[in-house]
Amino acid sequence: MILRFCTRTVVRNILSFTILGNNLTFWICLTYQHALPTQPVPTLQHTCERYLILLEPFVEVDELKRTKQLVQEFLKPGGVGEKLQKGLEKKALNTDNWVSLTTDYLDNRLPVVAYSNISACCPRMDFRDKQGQIRGVEGTIDSEGIMFNSETVPVDYLGRKPLCMNQYSQLLSSCRIPGLETDSVVFHGKTSYPSRYITLAYNSQFFMVDVYNSDGTPLTVHQLCVQLERICSSSLETSTEPVGILTSLNRDSWSKCYDRLIQNKPNKEALSAIQRSICVVCLDKAMPQVPDDMYSRGNVLQVVHGGGSQWNSANRWFDKSVQFIIGEDGGLGNNVSHSCADGTIGMALTDYVSASMKLEIIESPTVPLPTPQKLHFNITADIKKAIEEAKQSIDKIVQDLDFSILSFNRYGKNFLKANKMSPDAFIQMAIQLAYYRVHRQHCASYEAASMRLFRQGRVGEIPSTSSASVAFVMAFNDPNKKVWGGWGGCEISGQIVFGHFLGLQHQATEKNIPMPDIFTDASFDKVFDYRLATSQVPSKSGCLPCACPYQHKMYDICYTLMKDDMTFVVSAFKTNTENNSEELKKAVEDALLDMRTIL
Repeated sequence: MILRFCTRTVVRNILSFTILGNNLTFWICLTYQHALPTQPVPTLQHTCERYLILLEPFVEVDELKRTKQLVQEFLKPGGVGEKLQKGLEKKALNTDNWVSLTTDYLDNRLPVVAYSNISACCPRMDFRDKQGQIRGVEGTIDSEGIMFNSETVPVDYLGRKPLCMNQYSQLLSSCRIPGLETDSVVFHGKTSYPSRYITLAYNSQFFMVDVYNSDGTPLTVHQLCVQLERICSSSLETSTEPVGILTSLNRDSWSKCYDRLIQNKPNKEALSAIQRSICVVCLDKAMPQVPDDMYSRGNVLQVVHGGGSQWNSANRWFDKSVQFIIGEDGGLGNNVSHSCADGTIGMALTDYVSASMKLEIIESPTVPLPTPQKLHFNITADIKKAIEEAKQSIDKIVQDLDFSILSFNRYGKNFLKANKMSPDAFIQMAIQLAYYRVHRQHCASYEAASMRLFRQGRVGEIPSTSSASVAFVMAFNDPNKKVWGGWGGCEISGQIVFGHFLGLQHQATEKNIPMPDIFTDASFDKVFDYRLATSQVPSKSGCLPCACPYQHKMYDICYTLMKDDMTFVVSAFKTNTENNSEELKKAVEDALLDMRTIL
């Protein structure tokens, strides 16, 4: 008799349905993909007008006047702005999404740990030992394998409009590959020979575990249990060098190590095996017990970075598109490569795995199976030295990164909607109010907004600080004023200011045109010198979204809004002594309570 995690419905895993009028229609994942509109290029006039509005809270009158003159020069008919705009419009005609060509996911040379990868943590699972942990792996594989390793995931909608589903198709069987100057991504899910196995990480070693039989049928949960128990009982050696920790290095250092590794045939085959696998499942060793009220924060840290070289940071392959992390204490979450997918897609997978698992007691016969294949690496002296450097590097990240979690249960989006308020706009104002109370100044901030209304759409940076939001914050803190400032909210119609400017800058670089003065002006940096990155990541099952600041000077705030409560995950780097995640978290809570008094 074993415990088995099972999916609740099979039909829901295969096809989705939506009711339009009285008709029941089934849609397959990519039904609308080719009918989606392409990302529009905003007009130059519109973007420049919005840019000047965004400048108002950050510059003095004289500086704004000078910048307006630069904008007018940039907009002159036949001038450099018009030339760059035409070049960008031409590029847009020849690609599905011109914005995706200007993203810097793969160019960033910082480690993907903390600075790039995104994560999500499930509510604590009902197991507390090694056997329960193994069964957690079974449930994870069983859930993700059926729904997400095919193109039958239900279509996402915004209202009645279908969204781009391409990220789902590249979420599994994909991997980031290190390179000098820029990285690349390989997608094996749509090849002629799609992956039929997962990579299991255990004790900082890697194993290929088939999840399909030779006839194409999936292994039973009991068969998986047998395979995992074999691995756990046979991989007790600790002398093996922890190659996985190399993926936590900065990208240039890892790229040099990678190039040396693939010169050896067994190493190249082992690396290819990890890259081609459906996903990596990390079976972590037990962590020190903490009080229940500290569990969520500890689980977030494990999912984000693994706790350091002495714990589980080497039991990872951070380049993999998806890693499922499962601890002995009931911890469950995933770590997703941002180069492959965005936070909402990773959360959809996490929600599905979390909500689809339940316990049953069943009987299963013993079935003979081939032993899982362990991946071997030949480690030279220089690679061994790099591993030691990677240990030091990840330990610095672990010591520097801090998270604070606010579970706010005084009200949720139902209360805000009842008061005819946009919940997201309300939260954005609370965050800006909290930041001002902590730092006694306003800052450039943005909210990540999905661009999936368009083909190949990813995320856009929507600046959320405006003259109206600044007026609200100042009025709220002045007892002599009774003013409610407005906030325009987020546009997801493709009218993105920063993305448009970035595309124009790329045009100037590609055409060897001197960078226009509008982009080298000091005012430009003030608008886009973000100190606060925010994102709403909806969860249907109470999972926590986790991201980190991509620069030391910033905070990152991920939040979920539920009917009657909300959760905020605030992160910062300790080396920036001006920032304090715990202080900002408390300020957000106070702002939410104070703003409620207005309603």
